[in-house]
Amino acid sequence: MSNKSYRMWNGNVRDAALSILMSIEKNQAYSNLLLHQTIEKYDIELKDRALLTEITYGTLQHKMTLDYYLQPFIKGKLDDWVRQLLRLSLYQIHYLDRIPNHAAVNEAVEIAKKRSHKGTAGLVNGILRGILRQGVRSTDEIVDPIERLSIAASHPLWLIERWVKQFGFEKAETMAFENNIPPAHTVRVNTTRISVQEAIDMLLDEGIVARQSEVIPECLHIEKGQVAKTQAYQYGVVSIQDESSMIPTYALRVEPGHRVLDMCAAPGGKSMHIAEKLNGEGSLVSVDLHPHKVKLISDQATRLGFENVETRTWDSRELTHEYDEHSFDRILVDAPCSGLGVIRRKPDIKYTKKQEDFASLNKIQLSLLDEAYKLLKPSGLIVYSTCTIDEVENIGTVQAFLANHSDMELEELNILPEAYQHLTTNGMIHVFPQDFNSDGSFVAALRKKEKHSNEVN
Repeated sequence: MSNKSYRMWNGNVRDAALSILMSIEKNQAYSNLLLHQTIEKYDIELKDRALLTEITYGTLQHKMTLDYYLQPFIKGKLDDWVRQLLRLSLYQIHYLDRIPNHAAVNEAVEIAKKRSHKGTAGLVNGILRGILRQGVRSTDEIVDPIERLSIAASHPLWLIERWVKQFGFEKAETMAFENNIPPAHTVRVNTTRISVQEAIDMLLDEGIVARQSEVIPECLHIEKGQVAKTQAYQYGVVSIQDESSMIPTYALRVEPGHRVLDMCAAPGGKSMHIAEKLNGEGSLVSVDLHPHKVKLISDQATRLGFENVETRTWDSRELTHEYDEHSFDRILVDAPCSGLGVIRRKPDIKYTKKQEDFASLNKIQLSLLDEAYKLLKPSGLIVYSTCTIDEVENIGTVQAFLANHSDMELEELNILPEAYQHLTTNGMIHVFPQDFNSDGSFVAALRKKEKHSNEVN
């Protein structure tokens, strides 16, 4: 993290949030990484950490709405940092009940004084006090319903139009507003070491309140406390993972003794889930393109105590240079994608993605599947998964792959509990953020048909 992009932590949460927001906008930095690095580097206290996270994410999530509210009160051009400061302050005034309005205004004025001069501080004070007197205008004034949803839920117009076309207005509307609500905090129990109930009890002993999920049996919803610093985490009893990203391992139908390949494995959550299902028998090869990300996978395997995990730094589109064809029983292709299912965790995604990104991503997705096809044994399974809800990247990619490989067929996925079986359509699982407060995701299983001796090539 460059010191040029933000100031040294000085104990002022709002000033730190402003610096992070500026770095995100100017340097295209990732919000989740920048927040984590800031918190770790300066060892920020728990109470300040919570406020810093809330006001940074909140301002990002509602950026377009905040600009709509601010616009009538701004005359002339503003420096970028001043606009960010106004967004940050208005977010606290409009969306957070527990912060007094005068405190948010006073803090903004003090930050403006320190970063600039009295004239800027006066400008900031005047705009914010004008909003307190007059209130903000309603988004109901926007006549076009799609444009109104775009501003009210703070999603780019092209994205709302795309979702309305793919899913209908009602579903798009629900999803857009859901994307501005923090997701559930979930962990996965390492059932090779401990039972789910024992894990709940162990966490409770450390002040963490958890309950078992209704969707994934080894998933726990954390209702109180921070898991990452617990002994339960350090001893490999639990791993932090979003619930919907636990579904692909179930779709793989991994059995002890299988040889499994995870082609896009970092940071390792799904790989470790696979290793848990192997239960010490068989082997797992976890591959990623970047060495520093591969180290994350190795670190997880060490923490969880798995010795049958081989990690490799490689371009998975060229793995047949390293492994013979028909080498693996199961292959997970958790493909690079637009990430439109994880907007709640990375709100900057919705502003940085572009329509033209989909074509290049689709090529990568198909090339990974083509390579997986060569490496898969007859009767083996490929699971294709993404953290996007986009139909082109999901169903579109699967259909294109099947059209090119006549000996591959879609395998029906009846792996979700009865209450959630409606998320499986045409044999594929589609999870939206509103379905169980998880990330949006997609899972499809593709089986290679067994060749018979009487078949003509």
